[in-house]
Amino acid sequence: MTRLILPIVFGIVGTAILVSLGNWQMRRMAEKETFLAAIDARIGDAPVAIPALPDPEADRFLAVQAEGRITGQELHVLVSVKKVGAGYRIVSAFETDGGRRIMVDRGFVATPDKGAARYTGPLTVTGNLHWPDEIDSYTPANDLAANIWFARDVPTMAAALGTEPILLIARKLSENDSGVTPLPVDSSGIPNDHLEYVVTWYGLAIVWVAMTLYYLRQTLKRARKNEKA
Repeated sequence: MTRLILPIVFGIVGTAILVSLGNWQMRRMAEKETFLAAIDARIGDAPVAIPALPDPEADRFLAVQAEGRITGQELHVLVSVKKVGAGYRIVSAFETDGGRRIMVDRGFVATPDKGAARYTGPLTVTGNLHWPDEIDSYTPANDLAANIWFARDVPTMAAALGTEPILLIARKLSENDSGVTPLPVDSSGIPNDHLEYVVTWYGLAIVWVAMTLYYLRQTLKRARKNEKA
């Protein structure tokens, strides 16, 4: 029986580690669901005025409304929309009635409409503030000559348009071109993959237990055969 002590201990310790990892992912999944619910609730709040000094963390997803005018300056951010395909987000410079200059993400246009003329002039925008984190090591450099951007990098876009580093993602516009479809902020773009990890770790724990039991059974069988011999 002494030869079974080590595999038993190994099996118990391995199972305990895998189950604890599954339990941790369960807690993380609950925390993420609470976080996403809070985002969804905040997105739909009654809009307020844009803060004088918005904070990229504290004011992320803040529902706001602004009145002013769309200028003719805009950036085109390459994006793909499900069931539609490739196109561009139109990010325009916006001058508020209070004298501020910010950016408004007006929404999506299909690739052929990239260079089309769009509405400029008085506008009321209702939406949410956002500072997207879309840049990674695979993001190519923006093609400034062709006005093709590959990520919404708020500080860089603000420098290009001469605005404050504030991006208002439109949910509703008082005036908008029929070819521009708003892509409002929601929580669907925030991944919540913890359930997959829960299944993975608990599944591995079950396999670990099964393999340990199989090994113990085979070891006992060999021991009995040796005793009979």
